[in-house]
Amino acid sequence: MGEKKAFQTDKAAITGGPYSQAIIYNGLIYISGQGPINTQTNQVLLGTIEEESELALENIRIIVEEAGSSLNKVLQVRVYLLDMKEYSRFNEVYKKYFQKDPPARTCIQAGKLPFGIRVEIDAIACI
Repeated sequence: MGEKKAFQTDKAAITGGPYSQAIIYNGLIYISGQGPINTQTNQVLLGTIEEESELALENIRIIVEEAGSSLNKVLQVRVYLLDMKEYSRFNEVYKKYFQKDPPARTCIQAGKLPFGIRVEIDAIACI
């Protein structure tokens, strides 16, 4: 068995919460939930579902790439939407990031998300 290793990059958003940005274990990277946080200021940027989804997915892209992987190697994604009525609008942004052989995915409506955000996304990828 491999060793669990915390992973963090300053190129993606850092919230300062009591959790790792990602964990690498046995050739997989487990990425903590990402929301609409600006990578330069680490500030939450509330906006439309499209704007917030773009920021969250961009943070995931940065983390996987900085860890030596890519979006093509993402195996599973979990999406938490504040309002399921925005599902199709979210999917329009999501499709741009996962164009070929998209990962397995779960998408649920959450009762409430931190900081008043509309979307949070976590992922698992192979390195």
